[in-house]
Amino acid sequence: MIVSVSRRCDIPRFQFPWFMERLDAGFCEVANPFNRHQIRRVSLAPNEDLDLFVFWTRDPRNILANADELTRRGYRFYVMITVTGYPILLEPSMTRTTKVLAAIKELSKKIGPERVIWRYDPILLTSITNEDFHRSNFAILAQELAGFVQRVIIGIYDEYKGAKKRLEAMAEYHNVQMLETGSILPDMLTGFAQCAGAAGMEIQSCARIEDFSPYGIKPGACIDAGLLNQLWGLELGSKDKNQRPHCLCCKSVDIGSYSICGAHCVYCYAWH
Repeated sequence: MIVSVSRRCDIPRFQFPWFMERLDAGFCEVANPFNRHQIRRVSLAPNEDLDLFVFWTRDPRNILANADELTRRGYRFYVMITVTGYPILLEPSMTRTTKVLAAIKELSKKIGPERVIWRYDPILLTSITNEDFHRSNFAILAQELAGFVQRVIIGIYDEYKGAKKRLEAMAEYHNVQMLETGSILPDMLTGFAQCAGAAGMEIQSCARIEDFSPYGIKPGACIDAGLLNQLWGLELGSKDKNQRPHCLCCKSVDIGSYSICGAHCVYCYAWH
C-alpha cells in the first residue's frame, strides 16, 4: 500500500506534528470526503501493510528536519514539491521561494535527487502570470534546481467551481485579467522542455487529455509505479481508478482532508 501525504492538503507543511504522532500510534483514521460518516483506518506500520509514503508539499523543511528519523524507523518515501514562484495575490501564504529552494537542495543531498520531484503546477495564465512570466520564471527555477532534481512535472490549471469564484473575485478587486491558454501554450511548453533538458531534468505532464509529446513533454504520473519499482524493487502497477480519467498514478490511499490547508492559494481545487 502507498500512502499519499497528501493531495488534499499540505500535511508536511501544516500538520507534520500530527503525522509524526500517528506514526507513533501506527495508524490514522481518514474520513471519506464524500461521506464523512465513513471512516477508514489506515495502517502506518512500516514493512507490514505500508510500502511507502509519497509526500506532497510546497515547503519541505519539516521533511528535511525529519528525514533521518523517518529512515531510522524503516519508512521509504519520496517527496513532490510544488514550486511556482507566483505573486502573492495568487499564493498569499507561501513560504519565500528562496527558502523552499534551499530546503530542496539540502533534501536532495540527504535522500538523493531521484527521490525529489519538482512540480510546476498549475500553469495559470493571467495578466500578472502571462506567457513571458512563465518562460522567465520556469527558466530561473529550473536553473536553480539543476542537479538537485531529476524530474519536473507540469500541470495546467483546470477550472473548479470554488477556485473560479475566488479567481474572479481576486481579478475584479485587483484589476487582474484572466487569460485563456489558447495558441500560446505550445510555444511556452516547448520552451519549458528546452529549459528542463538544459537543467538535466526529465519533464512530464500531469493528467492531461492533450498530447504534449510534440513539444518534448511526455505524459507522466506523480505517484509513478515505474519509478517506485526502480527505486525500491517493488511490483506496483495498478492505476488508481479514483483519480481523474487521464491521471496515470498508481493506486494509493490519501490520508488528508480537504479545506484545511493553511496556504489558501487562490487557484487551489482542494480549498472549498
